Amino acid sequence: MAEPQSAPALTIGEKQFVWGARTYIMAIINVTPDSFSADGLAQPDADIAADALAQARRAAAEGADIIDIGGESTRPGAEPIGTEEELRRVLPALQAIASEITLPISIDTYHAEVAAATLATGAHLINDIWGLRMPDGSWNTPLARLVAAQSVPIVLMHNRRAHATVSALGGHYRDVVYTDLLGDIIAELRESVAYAEAQGIARASILADPGIGFGKTPAQNLELVRRLSELQALQLPLLIGASRKSFIGLPLGLAPQERDEGTAAVTALAIAAGADIVRVHNVQMNVRAARITDAIFRSH
Repeated sequence: MAEPQSAPALTIGEKQFVWGARTYIMAIINVTPDSFSADGLAQPDADIAADALAQARRAAAEGADIIDIGGESTRPGAEPIGTEEELRRVLPALQAIASEITLPISIDTYHAEVAAATLATGAHLINDIWGLRMPDGSWNTPLARLVAAQSVPIVLMHNRRAHATVSALGGHYRDVVYTDLLGDIIAELRESVAYAEAQGIARASILADPGIGFGKTPAQNLELVRRLSELQALQLPLLIGASRKSFIGLPLGLAPQERDEGTAAVTALAIAAGADIVRVHNVQMNVRAARITDAIFRSH
């Protein structure tokens, strides 16, 4: 049975998050043309702002607690884009959503320039898939200093560079070597947390994400889900992002848009292991999965 986190409550935007009381739902809004989950809004002739706002309205109505906007695809094998293009995609969506939706807004980026512009435009949380590292392994000092100066929360995700394989069911990573999967993930996340604190980021503002689907093989992702409870050793709020990923699709033989039931199953398992936030595409289904799992594991 998952025990409540010892981390103190955290205010993000105007909403207070009390860790361990219940599971919170982060709704994904991809303003990219090449999202792995086939839901990217940055398509030719699309009105990104209007489409993003409509998606955010639906997520809020279905019970989302946070809106997460991403402008650069991070699927296996995706090509990086420049910050100018990332901002061209993200800012219209952010402006439209922030003008109407009162939920906290997260920005999925590791670029300090994008983080600065979006925080100035109404974002409340930075979701960093590299855990304050750059893809080459060096520390991302500009982003760390910005987050510290702005006193905003940050998600530090575990990640490793790896060779991607792309198949009919999407991309995944192969031949990624760990000495001890969970031991290595926890140790590397602790390094990111220590660096964040050394740069002036308050520990109470840090959330940890083990990086399901990032720098891990499909088998390692399954093992990570099976051993998620070991992440309680970090004593940080845990964000889990497994939605529609290939480790769900491969065993089921299903394309990304057909993986929502598999995602809901992982949501329930993650909550049983102590997850505090789940990041998902299908908000309604995962809200329902979270509520019954909370009733089982977090009712007193």
